[in-house]
Amino acid sequence: MLVAFSITPLGTGEGVGEIVAEAVRVVRESGLPNQTDSMFTTIEGEWDEVMDVVKKASDAVARRSPRVSLVLKADIRPGVTDGLTSKVETIERHLA
Repeated sequence: MLVAFSITPLGTGEGVGEIVAEAVRVVRESGLPNQTDSMFTTIEGEWDEVMDVVKKASDAVARRSPRVSLVLKADIRPGVTDGLTSKVETIERHLA
């Protein structure tokens, strides 16, 4: 499955990059395929392992923020691997 998620610390002021970096660190240390852009972090793996990483990333932000907002979108497609890159490659192929 692919899960795109965004974690936002609330009640900490405007500059949240340092706190958000804690969540991204958790994702990167998980060893699961992942990608971070300006809006979301996307992670790929099995349901339980991906959701465990999302929870740990949320917990990392919660340790530094009184309130946390989590937005999550999932593509649940059993048997598909490498969706993180293959979906983008398909679009690029159609654009060529």
